[in-house]
Formats: sequence, structure tokens, C-alpha cells
Amino acid sequence: MKIVFAVMRKELVDLMRDRRTVMLSLLLGPILLPALMLGMGSLAESRVKTQLEATLKLPVVGAEHAPNLIAFLKMQDMEILPAPDDPEAEVRKQNHDVIVRIPPEFGDEWRNSEPAEVELIFDSTRRDTDIPLQRVQGALQGYAALTGKLRMLSRGISPNMDAAVRVASRDLATPEAKRSQILAAMMPYFLIFSTIMGVAYLVVDTTAGERERQSLEPLLATPASREAIMSGKILATCAFGMFSLLLLLASFKATFMFGGSGAFKGIDVSWWVIGKLLFVLAPLTMLVTVLLTLTSATAKSVKEAQSYMSVLMLLPMIPTVVLMVNPVKDKLWMFAVPFLAQNQAIVRLLRNEPPTMLEWGVYLGAGLGIAGILWLVAARMYHREKLAISG
Repeated sequence: MKIVFAVMRKELVDLMRDRRTVMLSLLLGPILLPALMLGMGSLAESRVKTQLEATLKLPVVGAEHAPNLIAFLKMQDMEILPAPDDPEAEVRKQNHDVIVRIPPEFGDEWRNSEPAEVELIFDSTRRDTDIPLQRVQGALQGYAALTGKLRMLSRGISPNMDAAVRVASRDLATPEAKRSQILAAMMPYFLIFSTIMGVAYLVVDTTAGERERQSLEPLLATPASREAIMSGKILATCAFGMFSLLLLLASFKATFMFGGSGAFKGIDVSWWVIGKLLFVLAPLTMLVTVLLTLTSATAKSVKEAQSYMSVLMLLPMIPTVVLMVNPVKDKLWMFAVPFLAQNQAIVRLLRNEPPTMLEWGVYLGAGLGIAGILWLVAARMYHREKLAISG
């Protein structure tokens, strides 16, 4: 173990000599990522508030056919605009989010107590249309329900006759889960990506970089076993990576405490939660470090090792994108799959629904087990004689 810690200390000292790289590695994430997340959250919150609270400007074609409906819409904080010459073109040009068209037969259908048709013109592929569309649909549904009940009362029928079943709702989502929906969607990828970035430079430099600088061969020529040398390099990288993650999480804590609002307001950023997040990311740090050590030992140059590293950085995107497109229920096997396991564990912690002891056991066993297998393969690669030869 003395040899392992001696190599670890040597690698950390070598890294600290490159102060510019250390500063970028340690400070770029803690400054950039919290600012990015808060900026995105603030923009989303501002957009929602603006569209919900501002007066909705609603062009209506055929407003003269339904004066009572128009009056009701005005009561819902909507400004009725004159009908455009080409409603479809106005929507395509994004001049208006929603346009209402009332056909001439609306009045006859209304007087005959028939369902009177109202057409909504919109483009569902535009995300900024969602809130205005929901406001218009909600207002029309409210008007339809109100007038339907008045019709039944005028005929001496109880308005409750059309409601054979009364549905009561009980939302089991915790307040933390509701407030952290935006955070839960972004945080796992940011943390996993930061874990990879925190160790990538050092782990590539300690093997492929030292080989190109021809400083690896003298180290391998010492009486120390190659397994001990490799383990010292891995421990140095893991220590630096965990310290980088601690700075990042502390930055998130400070940001949410002093600048958090809206979607981030009330998020638990206690040191206890930060400790659990570090606990989640520790096996991933080890796994990524050993994997990059293996690829660096296999690569012929630093450029080749960096190309492998760029592919590795794409892997955290896979579970994030898949779960956004096709959400699935939590299963035990998910905690055995690298990157997906971290994604699920982080989301559960942010929702204040920590994994069970069995899930923790599967997570740690699978993560450390895979890292152990990769360590054995990397140790075999370190015994190759051409490892120290550059090119």
C-alpha cells in the first residue's frame, strides 16, 4: 500500500504543477453548470408566468356569430382581436399562437340546443403554443359546461344528472418532487457528465500522456509491481474527481440557497443530501477512471485516448434521452446498469424518495463489480512490454 500511496502522491503533485488546467477543471463546472441550470429554470419560469398572467390576445374569425361567447372570453382576461385575412398563414408565420374560428351556423345550432362547433387553429409542433392553447381550451370548456347546466335548469332538470360518476383526485407527489421536476430532468446528466470531466484529463495524462513524454518507462522499471503503480494512478484520479464533484455540489448548494427561486425554490440542498449524491457518484468515478485507464493503456497516443473519451461522454445522454422519450417505472435491474443506475438514483434522491437497501446493494455491487473486472483487464494491459513505448 505504501507504493500505491506514493504513486498517488506523485500523480497529484504532478497535476498541481499545471495550475491552469487544475483551475479550469475545478472551477469551470462549479461556476458554469449552476449558472446554466438557474438560467434555464428562470427563463422557463418567466415564460410560464408571462403567458399565464398576461392578457391573451386572441384573434377570432366570425366573432359576430357568438356575442355571448365573446363576452365570456373577455371575462377570462382575453383581448379579442379582429379576424385576419388568412388565419392559417398567420399561425404558420408565428404571428399568433391560437386563432378561434366561429362558423356562421353557430347561432342556429345554439338555438336548436345542438352542439355548436368552434374551431381552434394552432400549430402543435410549437412548444410556446401550449399555454395559450390550454387557456383557450379551458375557457371554451368552462363556457360549454356553464351553458349546459343552465339549459338543464331551464328544463327543470338537475345539472348533476349528466354526472353519473364523480371523480375525486389525490395526488401522491411530494412537494419536493413537484418543485424539482425541472431540476430532476437536468441534474443527473450534469452530474454524470461532470464526473467524467473531473477525471478524464488526469487519467489520460497519467498513462497515455506520460508515455508520450517518456516518463512512464522509468516508473515501470522500478521494483514496484505494475498493479500497484496503476492503482496509485487510479486513486489519485478518483481523489481529484471526488474533490471536483464536492466543489460542484457545494456551488449548487450556495446557488440554490442564495439565488434559488421558482422551480428551484425549496429544493433540499443540505449537506446530508450532498453526501448522498457523492455516495451515488463514487462508484461511477471509480468505474469511469478504470475504464479510461484501460482505454489509455490500449491507445497508441493521447489523441487516440481522447477520441475514446469523447465517445464515453456521449454515454450519459442515452438514459436521459430514453427516459424523456419513453418513461418507464423503476425496476431493480436498472440499478445494475452503469449511467442508468446513477440517473435513477439521483432522480430518486431529488424527489425525496431514496432507494431501498436492496436497490443500494444492487447499485454498489454492480458498480464496484464492473469496476473490478475492468481493473483486472487494465492490469493485464499494464503488463504489456510495449505499454511504455510511444507511437
